[in-house]
Amino acid sequence: MTAAPPPPAKIPIVVLGAGVIGLTTALRLQETGKYQVTIVAEFIPSDPKSIKYTSQWAGAHHVYNPFNETNQHALEEETFNTMWELSAPGSDAEESFLRIPQTEYFFCEQAQPSPMEKMPHFRKLRPEELIPGAHSGVTFTTVTIDVPIYLNYLLMRFCARGGRVLRGTLLHISQVIEGGTRIFAGGSAHDPLPAAIIVCTGLGARSLGGIEDTAVHPVRGQTVLVRAPWVRFGRTETRDTNGASTYIIPRRSSDVVVGGTRVVDDWYPRARPEVTLDILTRALALCPELAPPEIRAIRKPTVEDLSHIVVGEGCGLRPSRKGGVRLEVEWFDGASVHREGKIPLVHNYGHGGYGYQASWGSASKALELLDEALKVNSKTE
Repeated sequence: MTAAPPPPAKIPIVVLGAGVIGLTTALRLQETGKYQVTIVAEFIPSDPKSIKYTSQWAGAHHVYNPFNETNQHALEEETFNTMWELSAPGSDAEESFLRIPQTEYFFCEQAQPSPMEKMPHFRKLRPEELIPGAHSGVTFTTVTIDVPIYLNYLLMRFCARGGRVLRGTLLHISQVIEGGTRIFAGGSAHDPLPAAIIVCTGLGARSLGGIEDTAVHPVRGQTVLVRAPWVRFGRTETRDTNGASTYIIPRRSSDVVVGGTRVVDDWYPRARPEVTLDILTRALALCPELAPPEIRAIRKPTVEDLSHIVVGEGCGLRPSRKGGVRLEVEWFDGASVHREGKIPLVHNYGHGGYGYQASWGSASKALELLDEALKVNSKTE
């Protein structure tokens, strides 16, 4: 009997970054069966929190952003559909999500038609349902993401599919193009050089040599984490077209993320006490239900009533980019690092505060760009 031919060798790919964009992209590529993906990252989900690792600080929920830079709403729609499946009862990822009713109040004009109209159970609020001063409002069903659990879910699923993760810090993109994964602890001298690099470095794209994208900048966000298992709904008020808002995001774990702020080019790495007080004051006005039920039963709650349920404060630097998300291929001249031909760099960064809700759509687009750059059959297993 003639032996079956061996399966074709998988194409080696390196993904830079293990935030939600890097993890989702690496997983999407690995699950095609065509690619052997290695993530190279300075931080991974199980690490202590760091201001350099933004994904750990996210809210996060799926509510369409008010802009549509680089066709971002299409990326968000695909992501919501995937997350809705992942959050289904009995799913392997169910514990990462909470399905909730969400209410949005707008104090400014909104683009029409609204992309939120695609959400389950969408309807516009009646005038009598609006809070004082609100111009309009909507309600629908969405998902929130418990980010510490979800990031580890993505990582474990990636590794279970044969993906590999290496610790590494790059000064210049040429280092990994010339040396591949061999130059990192855990790499091997026998590792093949990557056929392509996927750049998912978020804010790091600003300083990474060979990329140095000056359009990338931080938008600092500060939040407060409270323990309020009685809150099982989301609520947001948007005050201006820049996205400044107050929001209530409950998680399955019984924690509630209360926010927030949006400050461009603010690099401060710690929570400011005066901002925490302002967030809690705004949040209680928007959502008196944050206060414990036993207090609300006897009197009007105050900000002081929230102090004993605060379990943490946080701030993150959203990796925003002027001109929106960068999803495109750039060709690196291999001759400059002793390699023949040109090596494709697939850029997938600049999502700002919308990384989670655009993650799966961005990963699919990155896969499409990679397949086209390498002229690989796009049929998946």
